[in-house]
Amino acid sequence: MRLPQAGMLLERRKANRFPLREELRYRVINSRTDKTSGSGRTFDMSSSGILFSTQGPLAPGKTVEVSINWPAQIDDSCALKLVAEGRVIRSEIDRAAVKIERYEFRTRKPEKKHGR
Repeated sequence: MRLPQAGMLLERRKANRFPLREELRYRVINSRTDKTSGSGRTFDMSSSGILFSTQGPLAPGKTVEVSINWPAQIDDSCALKLVAEGRVIRSEIDRAAVKIERYEFRTRKPEKKHGR
């Protein structure tokens, strides 16, 4: 095993992170008292986690559902969203990291065109 040189950090993540910037909605689930929800944007994602902006801190350990507008479409016409569920593993005032425990792709309603 090769040790990092001075000034380099050892990367401990098991999955590569990708700098995906997409709109999302989040909400705390499985809690009778915490009804926190909001919107934000992803900073980066991997197959095991998501880092995203929040409208306030999310308590570590809470289970959240995150719905992300996905940039790809089916047959260039059907919009998708990624719906993921997981636990908050890190939280700051305006961002949170969630470890993904399950996810699925769903179709989303077409966006309304402004004007006519």
